[in-house]
Amino acid sequence: MSTIYILWLRQIKRYLRSRARIIGSLGQPILFLIALGFGFGPIFKQAGGGNYMQFLTPGIIGMSILFTAIFSGIELIWDRQFGFLKETLVAPVSRTQIMIGRTLGGATVATLQGLIVLILSLFIGFHLEHFGILLLAIVIMFMIALMFTALGTAIASLLEDMQGFQLIMNFLVMPLFLLSGSLFPLQGLPKAINFVSKIDPLSYGIDALRGILAGNFHFGLGLDFLILFLLIIFFIAIGTFLFRRIQV
Repeated sequence: MSTIYILWLRQIKRYLRSRARIIGSLGQPILFLIALGFGFGPIFKQAGGGNYMQFLTPGIIGMSILFTAIFSGIELIWDRQFGFLKETLVAPVSRTQIMIGRTLGGATVATLQGLIVLILSLFIGFHLEHFGILLLAIVIMFMIALMFTALGTAIASLLEDMQGFQLIMNFLVMPLFLLSGSLFPLQGLPKAINFVSKIDPLSYGIDALRGILAGNFHFGLGLDFLILFLLIIFFIAIGTFLFRRIQV
């Protein structure tokens, strides 16, 4: 357990020490909130969708968590290249503990990032019905972060350098975000897009966040929570299996 705690704490300290990283990672979410929220807000309202900022903000929070969580997993490649991973793996501790510690740390960092975006959105036009729902929203944020940090670790365990990074961004991360319902409602979609959205893991996280924060569910909180829980177990199992096979 001490190994898990140390690696968890290391990930958080690395994040908090890098102020430029914190500020830089907020640029895209805030830009999306302002440009899309105010740009498409009148059109969304005229179409009968209501307040677009209320609809959009949970999706942008999910986007911020997705990107931060995936990149936290991908940091494994940097640790391998600079020798830190080798020092960690030769220690007399289980690789499973190392993977869990890194995953918990990355998930905590991604959750903090999502929470910062949520707080900033309150100054842009988003509003909470009551702050009592914030704790449940944080739980969902952490579940999303845990799922995608484990996925990022699994991917990074298969890569030896950063050459496949653009491939991951273009063919995995961006489709996960764009097809999750973050920017548009899932009702009335063409069958093909509707099918892809239903198998997109992020769709259930976004739906849970949107339902909790804005009162607008598509799948329902029970199904969202169940799918997220099962996917967390699956991705952690896959990530642990692949991480234990790393050769350094």
